[in-house]
Amino acid sequence: MPETTSRSSSTATTTGCQPTSSASARRPKATAVRRPHRSRSRIGVGLAGGFYPAPHRYDLFLSAGCPRSLRVSITLDLLGLGETVATTLLTHPAETPAGFAALRGAYEATVHHYDGPLTVPALRDRWSGRVVSDHTPDILRDLAGLFPGRDGTPLLDTPNLAPDIDALRDLLERHVTPAAQPSGRSAALSHLDRHLSGRPYVLGEALTAADVDLWVALVHLGPVRAPRPYPRLGEYVRRLAGQPAFRGRSDAVPDAA
Repeated sequence: MPETTSRSSSTATTTGCQPTSSASARRPKATAVRRPHRSRSRIGVGLAGGFYPAPHRYDLFLSAGCPRSLRVSITLDLLGLGETVATTLLTHPAETPAGFAALRGAYEATVHHYDGPLTVPALRDRWSGRVVSDHTPDILRDLAGLFPGRDGTPLLDTPNLAPDIDALRDLLERHVTPAAQPSGRSAALSHLDRHLSGRPYVLGEALTAADVDLWVALVHLGPVRAPRPYPRLGEYVRRLAGQPAFRGRSDAVPDAA
């Protein structure tokens, strides 16, 4: 599902999305590809590290066309955090130079003399200027736990839901991507189509983070691979596309048969 991954057949090792950057043009050619730095700190976990929840303390760097960024953006809308957690949308260095410079500055504040690629989504601590995390599942989980249940917002992720959410994410990463083996993708889509029988959402009666993950994975397949042969998945994608947080997010939503 992410744009920048290492894949073998139907499996994917996720690394997040890397927006187009002019950094490679500034560096001499190297014999080895630089690996991105992985930041895996958490908000509210291990408070001795200093990353505790506070309004307007954190912001996010997202990238246009990145499915992981789309998951984060939808989650922000569902939780009503748009005014609390600011976002910077990166497109191309020529179009959003200040955003790219700010993201590189955040990585350099995190790792001295950092000269690797930039990865999004990236969660930044505005107080220190450092990258807290560029690991999407952790970012999504921390956003869901910032202000749980505030103003009637959905409980997208809770400890008792986490195992089922993680299991779905593993299935989606392995089999529900444009690069997955067609046979594995078809089997996974058939399984998910059956799973939605008699339930409005993936985990039952309430919308959760699992629905954000599944919806984005399905629309990221694109019109050619959109779930037309799977009636429940098709209805599910269209129904969620009518909700405010999902509306207008993709032009790949299939029409009704």
